[in-house]
Amino acid sequence: MAKWIAGVVGGLVVWVMLATGAGLILRAAWPDYVRVADSMEFTLSMKIARLAIGALATLAAGLVTSVISRSTAAAVTAGALLLLAFIPEHIALWTKFPVWYHLTFLLSLVPLSYLGASFFVWNASRRG
Repeated sequence: MAKWIAGVVGGLVVWVMLATGAGLILRAAWPDYVRVADSMEFTLSMKIARLAIGALATLAAGLVTSVISRSTAAAVTAGALLLLAFIPEHIALWTKFPVWYHLTFLLSLVPLSYLGASFFVWNASRRG
């Protein structure tokens, strides 16, 4: 049980670190992004970049959760906790983004967590 909890916590920490770091890189590399960040009037390419960051962070969180816990169920739990954490945020931002954006982000959290975990399981099974 301790490995399971450590895996979930580790995955969530990785998600926050990667998403924050990538967001800082995005801001440093894209001056137009910085100009619209406060108003959240992002272009399509900016929205896609934000979704890509979330997707990569979620895959990594699932992978790390699985590596630590040795459980895909723990990775699914991490994805579900991310979903629970972000639902209120997306409700608050509902009018700032199109529905497809909210649904893409929210509905991908659990499956991408599982997919990240599955990569570890698949890779571990190949090693024998």
